[in-house]
Parts: sequence; structure tokens; C-alpha cells
Amino acid sequence: MKTKVILNARAGTLLDKGGDDPGGMVARAFEAAGQPVDVVLCQADAINECLDEAVKSNAEAVIVGGGDGTVSMAVERLAGTGTALGILPFGTLNLLAKDIGIPIEFEAAVKALATAKPRQIDLAEINGRPFHTLSGVGFFSEVARAREEVRGLKLPLGRYIAVGVSAFRALKRVRPMKLDLDVDGLHRSVEAYALLVTNNAFTGPGWSRPDLDEGMLEVHVGHDTTLADKLKAGADLITDAWRDNPEIESFKARRLSIVRGERTKLWTATDGEVRREKAPLRYSIRPRGLSVLAPEQKPAPDLAD
Repeated sequence: MKTKVILNARAGTLLDKGGDDPGGMVARAFEAAGQPVDVVLCQADAINECLDEAVKSNAEAVIVGGGDGTVSMAVERLAGTGTALGILPFGTLNLLAKDIGIPIEFEAAVKALATAKPRQIDLAEINGRPFHTLSGVGFFSEVARAREEVRGLKLPLGRYIAVGVSAFRALKRVRPMKLDLDVDGLHRSVEAYALLVTNNAFTGPGWSRPDLDEGMLEVHVGHDTTLADKLKAGADLITDAWRDNPEIESFKARRLSIVRGERTKLWTATDGEVRREKAPLRYSIRPRGLSVLAPEQKPAPDLAD
């Protein structure tokens, strides 16, 4: 298989492992695993151009090394092209890589990708733009915005404290939202502090998706309630008990439209990227819209992640 590897030169894991020659390190690892590849080291602001060149080269597969933001750019470029997307998980969450079954440890990930086969999975869309895992408004977008604000601060224990600080800031900011929803043609109104749309259902342990091709969105509504109940809902999200929380409602749909009063734009957090999106927000599912490189046998999820 003719394979290109696009590496985000600013990916922290890559910098830690690659030393002065991260591209060479990756190329040698794939060659040792029996899969020669053409490696391109790209600056963060040139990832899209590198992806476009890879598609023009008629590569059968493009492997990206970076975090969820880099993966999102690759999804936008490769969706519908027939070129398979592979992922070297160099980010913090690595949501799609974990669900596909790519190991997080570098050497194991290379070995898995060297023998992986193309597999068709679903994509979701927000206002016509594809995304691979999840998109949220309200509390979820406020957390993402707060994380951007604290990203440059030097905090003890690094990202772990940053997550807590971001959640605290988000709870202080978030206000009840009166949302008008169109769910597969049926109208309903809700008052919520958070709404999350996921590409297929997170029914596995540790916020994982056992099925990536069921052709459905899942919508999660955090109904507005007391601060104590919100804190409990947050704890349930962390401890994986959220489906038993009566203040969190979940339902499936193929299409969803969201309007919030007279607002013309809404803050969203989609696969980690914060944007002001034009209202109404229109979500839909694109069945089997992306080809990915997936191991033949998916390893059991790591419950410690």
C-alpha cells in the first residue's frame, strides 16, 4: 500500500520521542515493521497543505501523527476521497484512535498500522462540515474555551489541574439555555446547561464507542437544575455513571437542528476545536463516510485512560 505519513511538528509526544530527527524516527519504525512509508514533517499552520499534497499524490493511505485537532483536519480533507486515514495518536485524548483500536504506545501503534486494513466508518456533520467524534454547546463549549485560556499558564501537575480549572471556570460562566430542537422532523423545547452530539453511541466503558457504523447520532441533554445536581452530573461523567443520572437525557437521531432564541451564532466545541457557528446548528450523520486504517483485532479498551 502506497502510504504517506504527515506529522505535526508541534505534537508534544513526537517531540519527546523523535529528538532531532522525528521524521526519520517514524520512517525507521515503519520500515522495521515491514511497511515503508513516505514521511513529511509539517508545521502546524501547513497541515492542510500537506494533506492536500498527499491526496494529490494518489496515496492509498495517509497516516497523520498528532492530536485530535490534526485528526480533524485530516478527516475534512480525506472524507469521501477513498483514501484511508491512519492515526498515530500523539495527542491528549486520541478519541478516534482509541475507538478504531490503535494502541496509544508509539511502537505498538506503528506495528498495528503496518498491518491494518481499510474500514468504512460513519462521520457526523455540523452545518455540512464533517466531524469524527463529538460536538457540544453550553457547558462543553465553555470548558473548551476555558482550556484555551489556561493553556499557556504554568500550573502544578500540568494538564490535570488545567482540566479542573477549566471545568470550574465553565461552571461559573454557563447559564441555562432555552433550546428549540428539531429531532428528525419532530419539534421539542428544552432548558439545559449542556448539550452534546456524538457520532454513534458511547456505550462502551471509559467513554468508548463499540460501533462506529450504526448510522446514528446520539444526543445528550444536561437539563438545567441545581448546582449540586450539576456537580453530581459532572462526577458521573468522570466515573462513567452518567447514563444512570436522571438529569442527563440521551436519545438517538439521524438529524438534529438547534436554535437558541434569536442568536445568530453559537459557541461550539467540536472534536476539541472551539468555533462560533452560524445558527441554527444542523447536525446529521454521514453513514460510512470515511475510510480508516484499523487493526484486524481491536484490543480491549484501557480502562485507566
